[in-house]
Amino acid sequence: MTRVLVVDDQFLIRAGLVGLLEAAPGFEVAGEAGDGAEAVRLAAETRPDVVLMDIRMPGVNGIEATERILAQAEGPAPRILVLTTFDLDEYVYGALRAGASGFLLKDSGPERLLTAVTAVDGGDALFAPSVTRRLVEAFAHRHGPDAGPPPDLDVLTSREVEVLKLTARGLSNLEIADRLYISEATVKTHLNRTMTKLDLGSRAQAVVLAYETGLVTPGGPAN
Repeated sequence: MTRVLVVDDQFLIRAGLVGLLEAAPGFEVAGEAGDGAEAVRLAAETRPDVVLMDIRMPGVNGIEATERILAQAEGPAPRILVLTTFDLDEYVYGALRAGASGFLLKDSGPERLLTAVTAVDGGDALFAPSVTRRLVEAFAHRHGPDAGPPPDLDVLTSREVEVLKLTARGLSNLEIADRLYISEATVKTHLNRTMTKLDLGSRAQAVVLAYETGLVTPGGPAN
């Protein structure tokens, strides 16, 4: 049973999400919040598996709420799936940096939403990586990446750098394994070590870092 906290300041949208989850087998609504501050409080009280997080809310927005929820989590932190109206919303980029597991458009169908919740609950730290890549690439194109990889990337092995690059290009673990002729378990190990070394909380943060540092560039080759 996947326990979900629903956060949205628009009552009708929130009620629709709650109704969808309650009607679907394998899901339980842990609570619902109309703003970020309430979301932080309920996340601590109910300890959900997944938080469906709206971004643009009055007061504490979704980015700040994401940061607070992940910072205060005792034990395994909930996976945070950002809900947005626009796929090129810079607020979403901020949420990914803050540690959100991925994002989903509000006009996605019920099946896609339930699939997304299941994916992040199962440990897939970045749902629909190709879409998130498009978001990050558009952001990087407008604002430009940083001047180059910071010294922190020097702690990575050459193989870890390869895995990070391909992850940032939107390849799945299986696709990376095929490309590098290694096992999928080895890909996961390299990626986990990379996130530990760079103090990253999610695959999404790793993707953002790769673009921010210039390790990969928008429109560049995948290898």
